[in-house]
Amino acid sequence: MKLPGYIRKCFKEGTQISRFNVKWGALLATPGHMFFYFLLKYGFHMPYESFGLRLSASALSFFALIFSNSDTAFAKKYFPIYWHFSLIFVLPFIFTLFLLKNNFHELWLYWEIFMIFVLIAFVPNWLMFLFDLFVGVFAGIVYFFLTTPDAQLDPDFNIPMYSTVIFFTVVAGYLFSYSNRRGQIALERNAALQALAGSIAHEMRNPLGQVKYNLEVIEQQLPGYDSNTKSAPSGKTLDSLYQVLDSLYQHVAWCQVAVKRGAQVINMILDEVREKPINKSGFIYASAAVITQKAIDEYGFESRAEREKIIFDSNEDFMFRVSETMYIFVLFNLIKNALYFLKSRPESKIYITLEKGEQFNRVKVKDTGPGISPENLDKLFDAYFTISKKGGTGLGLSYCKRVMRAFGGDITCNSIEREYTEFVLMFPVASEAELQASHNELIDANRFLFEKKHILVVDDKQSDRTAVQEALAALGVAVDGAANGKEALEKLSGAGYDLVIMNLAMPVMNGYEATEMIRNGHAGDDAAVVPIVAYTEMPYSIAYGKTKKTGMQGLITKPCLQSELIRQLACIFRDLQGISVKDMKGKSLLIADDSSVNRIALKMLLEKYDILIDEAVDGKDALEKLESKSFNLVLMDIGMPLVDGIEATNRIRQSKDPRVSSVPVIALSGESDEQLIKRAVQAGMNDYLVKPVDTKLLLMKVSQWML
Repeated sequence: MKLPGYIRKCFKEGTQISRFNVKWGALLATPGHMFFYFLLKYGFHMPYESFGLRLSASALSFFALIFSNSDTAFAKKYFPIYWHFSLIFVLPFIFTLFLLKNNFHELWLYWEIFMIFVLIAFVPNWLMFLFDLFVGVFAGIVYFFLTTPDAQLDPDFNIPMYSTVIFFTVVAGYLFSYSNRRGQIALERNAALQALAGSIAHEMRNPLGQVKYNLEVIEQQLPGYDSNTKSAPSGKTLDSLYQVLDSLYQHVAWCQVAVKRGAQVINMILDEVREKPINKSGFIYASAAVITQKAIDEYGFESRAEREKIIFDSNEDFMFRVSETMYIFVLFNLIKNALYFLKSRPESKIYITLEKGEQFNRVKVKDTGPGISPENLDKLFDAYFTISKKGGTGLGLSYCKRVMRAFGGDITCNSIEREYTEFVLMFPVASEAELQASHNELIDANRFLFEKKHILVVDDKQSDRTAVQEALAALGVAVDGAANGKEALEKLSGAGYDLVIMNLAMPVMNGYEATEMIRNGHAGDDAAVVPIVAYTEMPYSIAYGKTKKTGMQGLITKPCLQSELIRQLACIFRDLQGISVKDMKGKSLLIADDSSVNRIALKMLLEKYDILIDEAVDGKDALEKLESKSFNLVLMDIGMPLVDGIEATNRIRQSKDPRVSSVPVIALSGESDEQLIKRAVQAGMNDYLVKPVDTKLLLMKVSQWML
């Protein structure tokens, strides 16, 4: 780089000072110079002080603060020059002049060293620092001799010793400044990363939301179980038709799970980037076998051959305290890495086993792949460490370790090259007292949802009916049983039930057919609206969509632990409390979103509940629609052209028409930033939902704010 270019670079670096430093530097210097004028003149009785120079220094500092806050083109262009002039005058010029005027007084010798250290902090580039220092010192010396013709300086201090102190002050100050600058750059990069992560999350959540809404619509369009179907289209058998439907429902469910997990991973990544501690309040005691099997079932295998590589041994099941989402994420990461390195070894397997211990229980994930070299094994869990894909490791292991330590355990890896790699997840053994305390807490927290409820369990297996009855005994629930769908219809006709737990595969009349007949009024009008929960051994991915289509409100898979059964039923009762489908009928709702895909999907989803839907393509359009027509609720996207969601809500709340100003507004956004949520609430939004929104949560909020 040529000299003029290097000088320009140094000048630019020398003026890269944060507004925070300018602000507090100016706020300290403005009153500080006047304070020290009175302190040194009347307190310490210094031979020389100047009110005019002190006032000039205070004024320059004050105007630097004003100048730095201006966003005009003039201020941006000339502020660096003004800033350096102010620093030269306020620091080296004033301090050197007063040092000479006071004949090298000991106090001013100390202040001169202080001045050098402060100047370094404000001028991070070494060349600009030396320039400002020498110009200020030289100007102070010249001014001294011009204003003191008969000057007689008599320094009585050790000049070589003082010079040594000055030299090391400069060196130490510059090192401190350099370190501070690096830290500032790191903070700026971290802030930029957080902003980038938030932007990426927003851009990812919007398409995820669109996928989710459209999957809901597809699921609605798929045919459900129809007991009146006696024949299949030409060329197909009825069984083959149901197989095709099962496959479609399964693929839709897999997609829905993938969207759900994708949204959860986005949240975890944002928390990691924003350095949020892992929230342990949502940890629950659960079966390692059940959640591990759930993770395997939900993993998006590319082929049946990949799925068949997984061999799971759940014989030594144990209870552990985890976040289901985080534990599944850890397993997904290990399975993904293992499958990648087994592509070249079609005969290799992945063995997942549960193992009980005295202090720690373990989940082991072992693959017979290429293994990991010893030099990389020690660094495997280091943050940001990665090696060539050929080495056998993947990304995300440092986060996995952080998650496992939040669970109170750890993750380790054993490996021998060309033989195997084994990851060991260790969980502290849960004592009987801890499990009992957790169970009691679960019962106490949900008792109010179950008390005085009347539940009908429909299952052809007496043992399963008894198990449900025993699991709910402590909650004050009355439980009756029925051995098949036909018997269930008879019981529902004669007694009022608050909920039905329905097995799907039963003789005489299966769960699908029984539910269809209940919904069509064959057990009476009251029974037609009773919540029905599927309880089945069928794979979740196949049964979930079909049960929704039939008119069931939930799905619980067998086998189910007592705590899990209570937790899932409580969730269903809680959801049903917040959703009043009858009261939503005929209500009007405005969807304001610039994405036509989002509007169409939301409209199809909500019109199913007889809600009258209107659409707006942006905030301006939404305001015009609200002025011309009454609505019970507005679903408002945050990021829209012309007028965004926050500004539109501001104008809604400022409207002189009470019909407009009082309408409830729910924000829909791909952003989960706390500051944005705060702005939305301050603008007058009643609620805030992050895309992709869970359908039950959306209906609950719509029902809540419409009434």
